[in-house]
Amino acid sequence: MQLAIIEDSPGISDVPGFATAGVHCDVRENGHPRLDVALIFSATPCSAAGVFTTNDVKAAPVKIDQAILAKGTAFHGIISNSGNANACTGAQGLQDAQAMLDMTAEYCGVAADTLFVCSTGRIGRQLPMANIQRGIQMACEQKATTAEQSQNAARAILTSDTRPKTITVSFEWQQQTVILAGMAKGAGMIEPNMATMLAYIATNAHVSKKHLQHFLSKANDTSFNAITVDGDMSTNDTVLCLANGTSQVEIADEDSELAHLFQQALDTVCRCLAKKIVGDGEKVTKRVTVNIQQAPTSAAAEKVARAIGNSLLVKTSWYGNDPNWGRIMDAAGYARIGLQENKIDLLYNDCPVLRAGTPVHENLATWKTIVSNTEFSITLNLHLGTCAYQLISSDLSEAYVDFNKSE
Repeated sequence: MQLAIIEDSPGISDVPGFATAGVHCDVRENGHPRLDVALIFSATPCSAAGVFTTNDVKAAPVKIDQAILAKGTAFHGIISNSGNANACTGAQGLQDAQAMLDMTAEYCGVAADTLFVCSTGRIGRQLPMANIQRGIQMACEQKATTAEQSQNAARAILTSDTRPKTITVSFEWQQQTVILAGMAKGAGMIEPNMATMLAYIATNAHVSKKHLQHFLSKANDTSFNAITVDGDMSTNDTVLCLANGTSQVEIADEDSELAHLFQQALDTVCRCLAKKIVGDGEKVTKRVTVNIQQAPTSAAAEKVARAIGNSLLVKTSWYGNDPNWGRIMDAAGYARIGLQENKIDLLYNDCPVLRAGTPVHENLATWKTIVSNTEFSITLNLHLGTCAYQLISSDLSEAYVDFNKSE
C-alpha cells in the first residue's frame, strides 16, 4: 500500500477536525509586522505524544508540557509563540507559560490542562504578556480550517528560518483515508537530541496515547534526532503529535499491518520536516547525508557520523567545494571506536574516494564536481560489523558566523 505525499502542503488544515491560526502581536517588540502567535485546535479531544529537549536547561513551556503530557489523556491543541523562548526566565517564566494556557483555554472553552504551550526565540527575556494576550485572543477568534490560516500558523512559529516547513501524508485503509500533516521550524542551534526546533503533527487516526508515543519516539530517532547544523542543543526543542480519531480508523496493535503503515507515514512526515530544517539552516548552502555502514555497534556508527557531521573543518571544506577526504578520515578516527584504516571504503555519492584505505586519485575531478552540488552524500563502510547510521548535516559558511555574532 502506497503513501500519498504532498510536500509544502497547507499543513495541519489538511487533517479534518483541526483548526489553525497565525497572527501578529509584536512578541519581539520591534514593530515588525511578522506573524508570531500560532494556534492548533481540535474541538474533538485528541490523544497526544511528545518528545522534548534533553538539555539540563529547559524552557518554561517544556517543563509545563512534560507535566501536562504525563498526567493527561485528552488534549485539544497547542498555543505557540516565536520571537521569545521564555527560557532562563525563572518563576515568572513558568507563570507566563501557564498564563498562556489559561488564556487559550478561556477563549476556546476548554480546560487549560488539555492544551500545550511552546515558545521559540531569544533566551533570557520575559514575555511581553500584554502583547501575548492580544495575540492569543486574536488567534482563538480567527482559528479556521482553511489552508490560509494553516499557512499563517506555519509562518508564525518561524525565527531565523527563511520559509515555512510543511508536509501532508495520507493512505487508504478499509475505504477510509488516514491523514497525517505536520509543520516545523528550525534553522540554528540544530543538534540532537533534536534541535532548536518545534514540530507539530496532527492525524485523524484513532491512536491511544501509549501507542502514539511509541510511534512518535521511533520516528523521532531517525529524523529530528539524526540531524545537525551547528552542534548546539536548544532549551526549547519540542515535537508534539495530536490524534483526533475522526477517521474512525483505530490503531490498537503496534505490530499490525495498519500500525506499520501508520509508522511509515509518520516516519515520512518527520524525516521530511527534518530535512527541510537542515536545508534551511542558518546561512547553509549545502545539505550532506553522512552514511556509516558496517560498524561494530549502532552507537559506534552514530559516533562516527556525528564526528564527521559536526567537524568544523569538514563543514567548511564542504562550503568551499573542497573534496578534502583527509578531514573526513581524521574526524572518523577521533570518534575512537576502533577503526582499522586499511578496511575503510569511502565514497562521495557513488564515486569511490578510498578503497580499503587507499585513495582512488584518478577520481579527483568527479569528487570536486560532487561536493560542488547543493546536496550530496558521503558513505563510509567500516567493514567492522553489521550496524549502520545516517545523519543529515550541512556546511558552515562565514555568513553563519556573521549572522550569529550578535543578537
